[in-house]
Amino acid sequence: MRYQGREQSKNVEDRRGGRGKAAAGFGIGTIILIVLAMIFSDNPGRYISMITQNAAQSQAASGGGGGELKVSAEEQALAELVKVTLKDTEDVWHKIFREQIGKQYREPNMVLFSGKVESACGFASAATGPFYCPADMKLYIDLSFYQQLKQRFRAGGDFAMAYVVAHEVAHHVQNLLGITNQVHRLNGRVSKAEYNDQSVRLELQADFLAGVWAHYAHKMKNILEEGDVEEALNAAHAIGDDNIQKQSQGYVVPDSFTHGTSEQRVRWFRKGLETGDINQGDTFNTRVL
Repeated sequence: MRYQGREQSKNVEDRRGGRGKAAAGFGIGTIILIVLAMIFSDNPGRYISMITQNAAQSQAASGGGGGELKVSAEEQALAELVKVTLKDTEDVWHKIFREQIGKQYREPNMVLFSGKVESACGFASAATGPFYCPADMKLYIDLSFYQQLKQRFRAGGDFAMAYVVAHEVAHHVQNLLGITNQVHRLNGRVSKAEYNDQSVRLELQADFLAGVWAHYAHKMKNILEEGDVEEALNAAHAIGDDNIQKQSQGYVVPDSFTHGTSEQRVRWFRKGLETGDINQGDTFNTRVL
C-alpha cells in the first residue's frame, strides 16, 4: 500500500506506554489525601502542592506521565500506516455519505494503546484485538496485533493491517446508520443462535464496507500496489470463525460463529472491493450468506 509520506488523520489518541491518562499520578489514595487536606488543614494549598508533586515524581520514576515514547522503527511505520489509512477512510466516507446517502459523515477517533485500555464499552486488553466502541465512537488498536496477523495467522502485509482498520471504521459507519443498534437490541430477545447469526451478518457487512472503502480509496488516491488485494483477502480468510476455531480447539461449532467463515469474509470483502456499490451490501436480507 502506498502510504509513506501521505497525509495522516488528526483524529488519533496515542495512549501507548501510559500516554493520555487523566490526572497524572492521581489514584484514589491521592484524591482522598487531597480531600483530607482541604478539610483538616489550615493551609490546604501547601499540602495539595506537596501531594501532587510527589505523585508526579512517582509516576515519572515509573515511566509514566506522557514522556517521550520510545518505539521501534517497525512500530513507527505501523503507526504511520494506520493514521494514513484512517485519513483515507475519512475522505472516502465523507464522499459516500454526501453523494450516496445524503447525510453528513461524522469522523471517529482512533485510540492507539499498548497492553490494555479503558473505553466507554469497558476495559480491554491487547488479546481482545482491534475493536470499535459504539458508545464513544472510537476504534481501539494495539499495534502488536500486526504481529499476530503475521505470526499466528500468517497474514502479514501493510494492506492486511489497513483492512483491519477499514473493518473497524465500517462498524462506525454501521453505527452512524443505526444498523449496530438494531442488532444489539436483539440481544436477550432472541435465541443465542439467532443473535449470533445477526452478529455474523453485521460483521460480514463490515467486511463488505471495508471493500467499498478500498474500491474508492484506490480510485481517489491510487493506494494499491501489486499484492495488496491478496494481503487483505488472506487476512479476511485467516480471521474467519471456522479457521480460528480449528486453530484453537481443533473443531468447528457453526452455531457459535460471530464473524463469519473464512469463505464468507473473503467473498463479502471482494464484493465491496469489486463493485463499490453500498446498495449491494445488505447482508441482513440475504438468505444465503
